[in-house]
Parts: sequence; structure tokens; C-alpha cells
Amino acid sequence: MPTTESTPPRQVTEPVKKREGKVDITPQGQIRFYATGRRKEAIARVWLIPGGTGQVTVNGRPLGDYVTRISLVEEVLMPLRVTNTLGLFDVWVTVRGGGLHGQAGALRHGIARALVVWNEELRPLLRRYGLLTRDPRAKERKKYGHKRARRGFQFRKR
Repeated sequence: MPTTESTPPRQVTEPVKKREGKVDITPQGQIRFYATGRRKEAIARVWLIPGGTGQVTVNGRPLGDYVTRISLVEEVLMPLRVTNTLGLFDVWVTVRGGGLHGQAGALRHGIARALVVWNEELRPLLRRYGLLTRDPRAKERKKYGHKRARRGFQFRKR
């Protein structure tokens, strides 16, 4: 026979909102805005520090020393150029994984997300340029019976 004990009513909770970033204060008393960016295998952790000189530091090195290709430097700075905030922040980044191109894409994604943490009104502008969308393209896995993901082995008729 089923028991007649009643279960307590369930609590109605708010849906969990996914946080894109956070705001914190450094030991020196500076406020900074944090976000992460991803592309392929690369993950970039980005801090925007307002009132800076516009210096971008990647893994302890200036951006120009870390990313030597000018096209990739332009890609990284694109969120700051689009929002017209190029000299307002010092950008401090740690990036791991992937190659240079994937890391540059992760930097761009992280900077754009950190700008939204700083000012939510920039979201539509950054969305219009596609800077907040995580690029889902990644290397396709190798299949058995194939030389690579899609290329078959060389066929010999005789």
C-alpha cells in the first residue's frame, strides 16, 4: 500500500542565468572586468583594466611580440576598434592551447565578452559584427578506414 505521507512542496527557483564574466578589484585597488574567449582548442582569459594606456599584454608579452602577423593583430583589436574603446583599457590576457590563429580568435572573443561585462549597451553592436558568437568550427576527427577525416587511402585498380 502506498504511504499517505505527503512530500513537502517544491520550491520554485529562478532559472540559473549563465554568467559571461565578472568584475573584481586587484590588490592595488584597480577595478577590472573578466571574461573568457574560446576558439578551436585555445582558451583565453581576458581582464580589461579601465584607465589604461591601451597596452595589450598576452602571457606577459606585448601583443606585437606575441602575435607577429599584422592581420592577426588587427583581428585581436577588432572589438576595441568597433566599440571605439581602443585607448581606454589595458588588456591583460593569459591564453593556452591551440595555435596562433586559434589563440587570436580566442583573444578577440574574450575581449568582446569582457567589453559587454563593462558596458551591456555594447552587446548589440558587438553582436552585429559577430564578435560575441563562439566560432564552433574545430578539427574533424580522423575516421578509421581513412587516411584523414575524409580523405580515403589511395586506390589501386591493379
